[in-house]
Amino acid sequence: MRIALLKKNGAYMMPSSSKFKQVIVLRSDLKMSPGKAAAQASHAAVSSSEEARKSRPLWWKEWIEGGQCKIVLRVNSEAELLDLERKAREMGLPTALISDMGLTELEPGTITALGIGPAPSNVIDRITGSLPLY
Repeated sequence: MRIALLKKNGAYMMPSSSKFKQVIVLRSDLKMSPGKAAAQASHAAVSSSEEARKSRPLWWKEWIEGGQCKIVLRVNSEAELLDLERKAREMGLPTALISDMGLTELEPGTITALGIGPAPSNVIDRITGSLPLY
């Protein structure tokens, strides 16, 4: 399924028909190779989805049946990523913070990515709506 993003006031938005989505946030300051970034995003997507399946099964089901919309965004630092995680948790959203094992490009324990959701798009947008695409 292909999801088109709409640009409004300089920010990318989901079409109104997409009620649930998952956001993956990667750290751009790490300068990960494309393959490494894809692997870290995949870890965040799977882990966050599993968290949602356990803690918010109705959201997860709606997202699965609605095409599993995912958006990949970026932040510039670990501090920004941790702040997003804190805000998402405070709002009761499923999250998964990813730390690298250190087998290839990064030091062990490097925090690389955050998965948020699946959750209602309008709720996730309160936290991530101003972030740029990765």
